[in-house]
Amino acid sequence: MFKKIVQKMERSILFCYKGLLLAMLFVIFFAFFGFAEPELRRFSRTAAISMSIFAVAMICLVKIYGGIPLGVKKSKEIVYPLFIATVITDFITYFQMFIMRYNFEGKNYLLDLGLMAAVIVLQLVCIFAMVYFGHYLYFRINPPSATLVIYGDKDGLVSFVSKVNKYKKQFDIRSICDVEEENLREIIRKHRTIFLYGLDPEKRKEVLEYCYKHNRTTYFPTRLSDIIVRSAHHVMVDDVAVMKSHFTGLSIEQEIVKRITDILISGVGLMVFSPIMLMEALAIKLEDGGPVFFRQPRVTKGGKQFNVLKFRTMIVDADKYKKRLASQNDDRITKVGRVLRKLRIDELPQFINILKGEMSVVGPRPEQAEITEKYIEVLPEFRYRLKVKAGLTGLAQIQGKYNTTPRDKLMLDLLYIEQYSVWVDFKLIFQTLKVLFKSDSTEGVEGDLPITLPEELQETQKPSKE
Repeated sequence: MFKKIVQKMERSILFCYKGLLLAMLFVIFFAFFGFAEPELRRFSRTAAISMSIFAVAMICLVKIYGGIPLGVKKSKEIVYPLFIATVITDFITYFQMFIMRYNFEGKNYLLDLGLMAAVIVLQLVCIFAMVYFGHYLYFRINPPSATLVIYGDKDGLVSFVSKVNKYKKQFDIRSICDVEEENLREIIRKHRTIFLYGLDPEKRKEVLEYCYKHNRTTYFPTRLSDIIVRSAHHVMVDDVAVMKSHFTGLSIEQEIVKRITDILISGVGLMVFSPIMLMEALAIKLEDGGPVFFRQPRVTKGGKQFNVLKFRTMIVDADKYKKRLASQNDDRITKVGRVLRKLRIDELPQFINILKGEMSVVGPRPEQAEITEKYIEVLPEFRYRLKVKAGLTGLAQIQGKYNTTPRDKLMLDLLYIEQYSVWVDFKLIFQTLKVLFKSDSTEGVEGDLPITLPEELQETQKPSKE
């Protein structure tokens, strides 16, 4: 009885729990800095301004970094972005208090950096404890959902099922069956969550309608048609409700704002990172005496080609030895190159490409012309990612992983293009910090299979690791 009451009040309880977590981070910051700044311990302008800035910055940054999705994502997938949002909020408030104190008292907070470090450490402990304890309580109330995977095309199915099975606390995969199964509807009714994979449009429509009728939660990989419908909006034609989908590219105002943003960010980026870039150049030169930079023709908006600029991370003339894409464990990568790739700083020279207008800060990653042509042969939708300039960062780089399939990365790129706005760009720029905490892997499949596969799928159980 108690469990059912809690489940009905789940949204309100989660909202209060998340509010409590943010309140604790707030209290930790101002309780510690209250020792250094007496004005924070009483009703004052300093306290009002500082606390308001902290609260507004925290709410905005938490929203930018995806909120606090308890019960939806793994604990570490919540902890890292939330910690980044908290640290940025801390420094924004710290800097604001530094200015106020310096202007009115001629003092500064430089001696309180140790206090800031203590605050950050305690906030990290608080985030870990609250997120993991929150998940413990959530999954005690909400056991894993009985899950069914319905497949049509077998290609890539094992990898897909293995990825779903990483979230064992959310999904309990009990069955995997072909969409042509005679008793499919009966099987669907025995499960609460349904994953669809590799179904043709007609079959997918049929299964989705049946799941909708019986209140089943469904998940299915994104297609171009899904993205088009997602970006459409409702209009009335006389008394008929229709969906309107029309993409004309960026407006003149958006183009101007995006270009100004690119110039400002790339200019600041070159100034801030110039010492690091100088050290990178020196390390590359000292290792083998070869050229510091690597230039390669890439494709950007409208199929226009330009030479992308990167720090060289492979041996000189690497393509003459093996004409192929680089992999994570490629023997052509130099010792310095491995470090630069690991830290993701080999692409800093692309700020120059952005300043010149060849790239944007946010957009699809630029591909080689010949690779683009090959992708278009296999995935005709690939040409649509050329509607905008190539970017240094983007949705596919942030949400995807090293071994994410080209098709899945393409869908992320198209999602970005269809939902473009200045706000989306700023969100993605901030979210790029999350990439530093991601450990990309190169193996073909991660995670165990939850059940023994049907006989007809046994041949696909050993995917290639190439």
